[in-house]
Amino acid sequence: MPKEQTDIIYGLHAVRHALQHSPQAVLEIWVQDNRQTAKDIIRLLETAAGAASVQAVPRQTLDRLTEYGRHQGIAVRMRRGRLTAQDLDSLLLNVAATELPLYLALDGIQDPHNLGACLRTADAAGVTAVILPKDRAVGMTPTVAKVASGAMESVPIVQVANLARALRQLKDAGVWIVGASGDAADSIYQTDLNRPLALVLGAEGKGLRENTRNHCDLLARIPMAGTVASLNVSVAAAVCLYEAVRQRKFVKRET
Repeated sequence: MPKEQTDIIYGLHAVRHALQHSPQAVLEIWVQDNRQTAKDIIRLLETAAGAASVQAVPRQTLDRLTEYGRHQGIAVRMRRGRLTAQDLDSLLLNVAATELPLYLALDGIQDPHNLGACLRTADAAGVTAVILPKDRAVGMTPTVAKVASGAMESVPIVQVANLARALRQLKDAGVWIVGASGDAADSIYQTDLNRPLALVLGAEGKGLRENTRNHCDLLARIPMAGTVASLNVSVAAAVCLYEAVRQRKFVKRET
């Protein structure tokens, strides 16, 4: 039997979100042994309401479990709810029935802080699902979970072996693929995002890989008025996603 896949979630906000929204997935709760009587910890444990066993552990244990992140004295181990390429097929069956689905595909993000920030923005923007490659990219680490502030549990995340193949699946289902690229002719503000859409952003510094670019229907850039060459990928994701949100809320779709 394959070993159950789990994630480590830490920090007061992220743990609170996990206990409130996915208590059935929480397998273990660890509390720093000198923080058991702290008011914020007590309130969290009351939220847990017997969801899982609580263990008091030394700070060094929490440091190790959370990869020396700012855990604030608490961490949980959760059953992983990650989706697969087969789940993407199921999501795409409903494209026609879903009002303007919005996907975010990230091509080889390496920094866990950037990935966590992208997930947090995806949650805020109401993204249908985030699509990530399994290889040559950062995984779902405790740091990603911490920065995501609960979004790692609330946003559907689809990990695929081949991102280009996943983009083809999206296109076949009627989803328009728009890649972010600094050398694109049109800006994101000139691009019609008021349609079934997947926004694709590349890795820090490198941008989209050539094969990924080739699977985009078109490329769009974020206008840059200053001297810096590009934005941080999480900032770029926020700009692009919220331009899509703006168009969907305030721009009438042409018929």
